[in-house]
Amino acid sequence: MSESKPESKPEPGEKPKSLRRPPSGDNRRGAIAGLVIAIVILGIGWWLARDLTSASKMQDCLMSGRTNCNVIEPAR
Repeated sequence: MSESKPESKPEPGEKPKSLRRPPSGDNRRGAIAGLVIAIVILGIGWWLARDLTSASKMQDCLMSGRTNCNVIEPAR
């Protein structure tokens, strides 16, 4: 009469069996998605900072009483 031993406890001197599967490519997919999202957020933040800076400069010019606050780009 032999009884089966539970698989959760290895015998002394025996290595425990690993139940984990080897890492797959799904881990990279999540990391790449996170990187893309971070780049998009940084791009939107950069654009927003530039837009707010130019609006602030325009408001400063108008609040000082000037009437010619349009940005004039130099000829190339």
